[in-house]
Amino acid sequence: MTSLPLFGIDRLLADPTLRRSLDGRRVALLAHPASVTSDLTHSIDALASLPDLHLTAAFGPQHGLRGDKQDNMVESAHFIDPRHHIPVFSLYGEVRRPTAAMMDTFDVLLIDLQDLGCRIYTFITTLRYMLEAAAAHGKAVVILDRPNPVGRPVEGLCLRPGWESFVGAGPLPMRHGLTLGELARWFIARFQIDVDCTVVEMQGWQPDAAQSYGWPLGARSWVNPSPNAPNLFMARAYPGTVMLEGTTWSEGRGTTRPLEVFGAPDIDARALLAEMTRLAPTWLSGCRLRECWFEPTFHKHAGELCHGVQIHVEDAAYDHAAFRPWRLQALAFKAQRELCPEYPLWRDFAYEYERDRLAIDLINGSPLLRLWVDDPAATPGDLDALTIPDERVWEELRRPFLLYS
Repeated sequence: MTSLPLFGIDRLLADPTLRRSLDGRRVALLAHPASVTSDLTHSIDALASLPDLHLTAAFGPQHGLRGDKQDNMVESAHFIDPRHHIPVFSLYGEVRRPTAAMMDTFDVLLIDLQDLGCRIYTFITTLRYMLEAAAAHGKAVVILDRPNPVGRPVEGLCLRPGWESFVGAGPLPMRHGLTLGELARWFIARFQIDVDCTVVEMQGWQPDAAQSYGWPLGARSWVNPSPNAPNLFMARAYPGTVMLEGTTWSEGRGTTRPLEVFGAPDIDARALLAEMTRLAPTWLSGCRLRECWFEPTFHKHAGELCHGVQIHVEDAAYDHAAFRPWRLQALAFKAQRELCPEYPLWRDFAYEYERDRLAIDLINGSPLLRLWVDDPAATPGDLDALTIPDERVWEELRRPFLLYS
C-alpha cells in the first residue's frame, strides 16, 4: 500500500504549533485550483474553517484562484469570495505585481501553489514578485510546499541576462528540479530579497521513488493546476511541448491530450519522426513516440485535421533519467527545418504582454535555441555544447537550496 505524503497545507492544518506564528495576525492566501488538501478540500475553505486563523484576503495567479480561464493571456478580475466574503485579488489582470492597497490587507501571506517544475510556468514568476512585495512592505511569507511532479532532472538552456519576462523569472534552466519552497529559497538568495520567509516542508515526499518520480501516484489525486495540465504525463512532456506555444504548430489545445501531442495540417509526421531518429536517436530515449492525427476544437488549427506526434510517458518504456523533453521537442523543430527549410515555424505574435521579442525566444530565455534550429550547419552536438555546461552549473547552484533527499 502506498503511503500518503503530507504536503505543506496538510501539515499546517494538522499541527497547531505550525500556526503559532499566525496567531493574532491577518492572513492572506495565494492559491489556485490545485491548492487542495489530501481530502480534496480547497485550501481557502480549509483555512477559513480554522477558528484560530484570521483569513482576510486571497490572491489568484494566472487562470484564477478557483480556475476560470482556459487559454493563456486571458485576464481574471478581482472579486469578493461568495463563501468567505473576503477580497480575492487577481495577479493576472490589471496588475502582475500586488499593489500597496492589496498588501495592506494582511500581515502574513501563505503561498500554496502547485508548480510543474518548468521555468516558463508563470506561478514561479508570481512567487518571486510576491516575495519582493512582501520584502518592500514588511510582510511575512509562509510557503506551503508541494511536490515538483517531474522530480529532480535538470534540462535546458539557462535564461540569459536581459531576457527576464513573466515566463522567465530568473536564470533557471527549463527543467529546474526544485519545489516551490526550494525555489523561494533560491530566489531570496539570488536576488537578495530581505523577507521573513519560512517553508512548511512536506513529509514523505520521495522525488526519486520509482514509478512516480516526483508525483506520488496512487497516493494523491491530481488536480489541474492550470486548465491544460490534466495529468502527470502532460507535466513530464511540458518542458519541451511548451515551446510549441511559440510556433505555428498545435500543442494539442482543443484536444483531450493538450501538451502531449504536437502537429499541424501541413506536416508529414512520419517523415518528421524518421528525420528526428536520423539526426539524434538518443534524444528520443525514455518515451514512446506515436504518429497520430487530431483535430483541435479550438485554438490553433481549430477544425482542421492535424498530422502529428504523441509523446507517451505513461507506460513501462518511460525512463525518468533518460527522457529529455526539451531536446526531443527541439529536435522536432530541427527535423522540420531539414525537411522543409522555408517552413513558417516561428509564430510572431504578442506573447505574455511582450511585443518586441519572438515568443520562442521568450520561452527559451534567449534566441539560442531558435538560432540553432535555423542554422542549417548546426548539429545536435552543437546544441549539447551550449546546454550541458548550463545544466551542470545549475545542478551545483541549486544544491544548497534542496530540502528533500
